[in-house]
Amino acid sequence: MRIVEWTMLDAVARSQVLARPAVQVGDSIGSRVREIVGRVRAEGDAALISLAAELDGAKLESLRVEAAEVEAAAAELSAEAHEAIAAAIDNVTRFHAAQSAAPVRVETVPGVVCERVSKPLRAVGLYVPAGTAPLPSTAIMLAVPAGIAGCPVRIMCTPPRPDGRADPAVVTAARACGISEIYKVGGAQAIAAMAYGTATIPKVAKIFGPGNAWVTAAKTLVAADPAGAALDMPAGPSEVMVIADQTANPRYVALDLLSQAEHGPDSHVVLVCMDRALVGAVQAEIERALPGLPRRDIIRKALGHAVAVLVPDTGVALDLANDYAPEHLILQTQEPRALAAGVETAGSVFIGTWTPESLGDYCSGTNHVLPTYGYARAYSGLSVADFQRRITLQEATLPGLRTLAPTVLTLARLEGLDAHAQAVVTRLEQAGRGSGA
Repeated sequence: MRIVEWTMLDAVARSQVLARPAVQVGDSIGSRVREIVGRVRAEGDAALISLAAELDGAKLESLRVEAAEVEAAAAELSAEAHEAIAAAIDNVTRFHAAQSAAPVRVETVPGVVCERVSKPLRAVGLYVPAGTAPLPSTAIMLAVPAGIAGCPVRIMCTPPRPDGRADPAVVTAARACGISEIYKVGGAQAIAAMAYGTATIPKVAKIFGPGNAWVTAAKTLVAADPAGAALDMPAGPSEVMVIADQTANPRYVALDLLSQAEHGPDSHVVLVCMDRALVGAVQAEIERALPGLPRRDIIRKALGHAVAVLVPDTGVALDLANDYAPEHLILQTQEPRALAAGVETAGSVFIGTWTPESLGDYCSGTNHVLPTYGYARAYSGLSVADFQRRITLQEATLPGLRTLAPTVLTLARLEGLDAHAQAVVTRLEQAGRGSGA
C-alpha cells in the first residue's frame, strides 16, 4: 500500500489519493454497455444466448434454471452448506422483518385525514454476481427483503458457468428464500433483460444487486430511461475503509483489508491510521497472509490501488471517512462506539475488535448490498422499504374542506393556478345550495 501523510496534501491531492479505481475506468466501458443494452433490446433471448457464449464461455440451451438443475444444485451442496445458508437466512429475516413500517394516519385539522401506506413493487429483478466469486450471500440479501415486502414477481439473474449451469450455492440459496424464477444471465445483458423484458425474462420495475463497473453502468443507463427500470443504488465494486489506532491488532486489520481486496481487482481498500508503526505491521501481516490465499493474484491487483493514510488523530480520521463515504467502515480503535456516533456517511459500520466485515457480508443480519463510489453520502444500504412504494392518501369531510378552503384559495392565487381555486369554490357553492354535500 502507498503511505501518505494526510496533513501534507492539498485538496486536489487528497481527492486523487482516495479516487476509486472503478470510477477512473468507468467512462471507457460506457459505450460498450450501451451497445450490449441496445443489442438485448433489439434481439431479446437470442442476444442473451449469444452474449453468454461470447462473454461467459457458456453454451446455453435454456436461460431459465429448470427444476432438474435446482435439484442437482441442492444435492451438490454439503449438509454444512445447507445449514449455513439456513442460519444466514434466519438472521437476515429477523433483522429485516423488524423494518416493516406501520401505516401512518393523522387528522391534520378536524375533518381532514392524511395517511401513508406501503405497497410492494409488483415486479423486481435481483442480480447476483457470480464471476470469479459466486455470491450466494447476495441471493439471500436480495431475496429476503423482497419476500418480506411482499413483491408478487421476484426474478433473479446470475451469470452462467462455462458448463452452462448457474452456481449451485446461488441457486440453492435463492430457492431457500422462495425465488422460483432464476435465469442464467450475467453482466450488463442481465440488467438490460430485466429492464426491458424478453420472451423468457419478465420486465421488472426495479433492479437490485451489486456488480462490477459494467453492471453498475448498465443499471444507471436503464434507470435513466423511462421505458427501463429503476435502480436500487449505485452498488459496484467493493470497498472498505479501516480506521485503526495503536490499540488495533495488525493481523485483524490486514485480514479486514484483504477480505475486500479479494472481491476483485477493482476493489478499493483504505487504511486510516494514527500510528506509522501500525501501518508497517499491517503491511507485514498482509505479506504474511497473501501466499496462503487462493485469490492472491486478484488481491495484489486490488492492493495496487490501496492506500494507507496517516492522520494526527481520530477527529481527522472521522472527517476523512465522512468525506470518502465508504461502503464498509471498520472501526478498530480504543473507543470505537464513541467514534461510531460521529459517522454520518457510510454504508455499514463495523464496531470494535470482534466485528469483522465478514459478519455483515454473511450472517449478522444487516444487508450487505450497500452504496459505493461515495454514494453513501446520499444513499442507504438495502432495506425492506426499497422494495416498496409509499403512497399517501387524504380524505376530507365538507367541514374539513371549509376549514382549509381559505388556505387553498390564497396559495392557488399566489401561484396563478385558478383551476385549483375553482375546484374548491365550486364544491363549497354547491354544498351551500344543498346539491353537493
